[in-house]
Amino acid sequence: MLRLKVVIRGAVQGVGFRPFIYRLATEMRLPGWVSNTSEGVFIEVEGARETLQQFLFRIEREKPAISYIQSLDSSFADPLGFTSFEIKESMKGAKTAIVLPDIATCPDCLREVNNERDRRYRYPFTNCTNCGPRFTIIESLPYDRPATTMRKFKMCAECEAEYKDPLDRRFHAQPNACPKCGPHLELWSASGEVLGVHDDALRAAAVTIREGRIVAVKGLGGFHLLVDARNESAVWELRGRKQREEKPFAVMYPTLESVKAACEVNELEKRLLRSPESPIVLLQRKPNGDGLADGIAPGNPYLGVMLPYTPLHHLLMSELGFPVVATSGNLSDEPICTDEHEALRRLSGIADFFLVHNRPILRHVDDSIARIVLDRELVQRRARGFAPLPVKLDEDAPAILAVGAHQKNTVASSVGQQVFVSQHIGDLETTQAYEAFGRVITSFEKLYEFTPQAVACDLHPNYLSTRYARGADARVIGVQHHYAHVLACMAENNVAAPVLGVSWDGSGYGPDGTVWGGEFLAIHNLGYKRAAHLRTFRLPGSEKAVKEPRRTALGLLYEMFGESAFERDDLPPVRALSSEEKKVLRSMLARGVNSPLTSSAGRLFDAVASLLDLRQTVRFEGQGATELEFRATEADESDEHYLVRLQGADPIVVDWAPMVLSILSDIESGVSKSVIARKFHNTMVEVMVLVAQKVGMECVALSGGCFQNKLLTERAVTRLQQAGFRVYWHQRIPPNDGGIAVGQVMAAIRELKNGEKE
Repeated sequence: MLRLKVVIRGAVQGVGFRPFIYRLATEMRLPGWVSNTSEGVFIEVEGARETLQQFLFRIEREKPAISYIQSLDSSFADPLGFTSFEIKESMKGAKTAIVLPDIATCPDCLREVNNERDRRYRYPFTNCTNCGPRFTIIESLPYDRPATTMRKFKMCAECEAEYKDPLDRRFHAQPNACPKCGPHLELWSASGEVLGVHDDALRAAAVTIREGRIVAVKGLGGFHLLVDARNESAVWELRGRKQREEKPFAVMYPTLESVKAACEVNELEKRLLRSPESPIVLLQRKPNGDGLADGIAPGNPYLGVMLPYTPLHHLLMSELGFPVVATSGNLSDEPICTDEHEALRRLSGIADFFLVHNRPILRHVDDSIARIVLDRELVQRRARGFAPLPVKLDEDAPAILAVGAHQKNTVASSVGQQVFVSQHIGDLETTQAYEAFGRVITSFEKLYEFTPQAVACDLHPNYLSTRYARGADARVIGVQHHYAHVLACMAENNVAAPVLGVSWDGSGYGPDGTVWGGEFLAIHNLGYKRAAHLRTFRLPGSEKAVKEPRRTALGLLYEMFGESAFERDDLPPVRALSSEEKKVLRSMLARGVNSPLTSSAGRLFDAVASLLDLRQTVRFEGQGATELEFRATEADESDEHYLVRLQGADPIVVDWAPMVLSILSDIESGVSKSVIARKFHNTMVEVMVLVAQKVGMECVALSGGCFQNKLLTERAVTRLQQAGFRVYWHQRIPPNDGGIAVGQVMAAIRELKNGEKE
């Protein structure tokens, strides 16, 4: 007879792990106990050695489907004489347990919600250990009801019996509730008057949506604004009120079958739509029309689609039976609302009605956005379903807080062998966004009882996140933007230096005083070297050029032709400028005033979009580059590309001028825009191959916002692999600035460890 001691770390809390262990131990007649701690799940059982080994084997084989075992440590000791198996109260300890994201409604709960004879029939807050809220309700570890926002709801006798029954799937389901004892719905007018409660509120909200009204709905991680996606005037009314000009809206469909009628859906996309994460998935629209208002995603061949992921959304969508716009409940550049009283104020003038509930949301969490690239998920916005799951490290790391970039901000922190990544916070443009950024950091520090040894930030002195770091009471480590991009990709893929990082995006602060963005970084154990970059050109108007690709194109032409660029009225970007604008820009470029030099790949995409007259000004970030990608996919597949020159050696400079001259020649010859766009994409990929061959490193990591481009990423990976390189790209950490914080943590760890060695 022996005593087996087991410590399991990973995603093992809030997933029914303790009842699973209870059932397994009881079935195998092994007395002992199981308990949650802040470090994970602790187990002790007594029995014969062979039985105990079988017990260990079955834990790994039969664990709950949504759990994830990161480590399982076991040892044998002398028996203490346990007589029965029990579930002990949770124990406190070091905060290293993984907090699970919120999980979409499971089939069992959905069946109950739709069963007229079930006591949870049409109850919009039904959940169990396999689904429901987690990250949005937890205040501190260990994950127990008193440490969640559900503590205000005292369970009725029936719910408490389920909660205490080890054989019930709601055993220790912390958000467990029913119509008698749990949260409830209310429908409010725009002034806060209660118009209906419980199921009547939900049905009345459906009626108002059907009538073309805008309804703010409090969901899992915050508010959505819902409107009939087929109603053109209602959709444009929402755009006007929300001050969102052309950026595509996400659409929630009632069923997978209704999605299939509107979009192409392959097996991987189908699985992603119905996964526990249930993100918004970018799908190709069918050419025969999807019945949606044109204002949903003007000129866009893709649609951001999601399925209902809470009982509330299932009930509402079932009531409606048609797709609705489901966009974040906020004004542009603000975080989403989480509190119903705050929503009345902030969404005043946008929503006609408010469908609210009284379960507090502790932290805002947007919908995640993902697409399938190279038969893998590529998360572009990491929030519900994914945050705050960590990136696993090979060894313990010093405690680092990374405060991320200015746009698409996330924060991250290293605790032990984990790098926890926050939910998407957004662009730190507004007071509300910056306040949300501060709340997320405070929340992280409280959740993991975390005191940073150092704070990592971007080198850009004017980023609000950088200023926050400079004010912190800890050592500050500045990290170059594109270096952070590449390290994030390396961390996610668990690949070590040496690596050639291709880091392409819109902009990042360069140590040489220029705006970087088309970078090839040779990553070594002590840091990085700028191995190559795109030829620089001036951005007349700096940030304004980001919103006007015509300015970027003019900067490109000026670099090639000098003053004579202004005489090229045959070219769309020059033609798109007034005489007065040209006069101002000529002066700016000649004197180098407010016209920084940039090597940005993102701006090169913008410039080509302008040369092809696809987009002279943009209504949302990346619109020009996105439309260039769409146009390229219209052309037949081809390997045809333009020529570029590699100049110098330290660093190599990629001269794009021969390519631009060829593009101008093709335009003049009447070559179709789609063919030119395809050749441009092919050229950019060949640039990666040429530089990688010149640098001669075996591993290549692709990161930066440009790699949200499906065509570019898929072709780059394929061509680099064909050329014999091992290629890594993102999957769960966004390639855009949403992944920067992870890279900042990794850079700071490197700096601290290298400092110790010196």
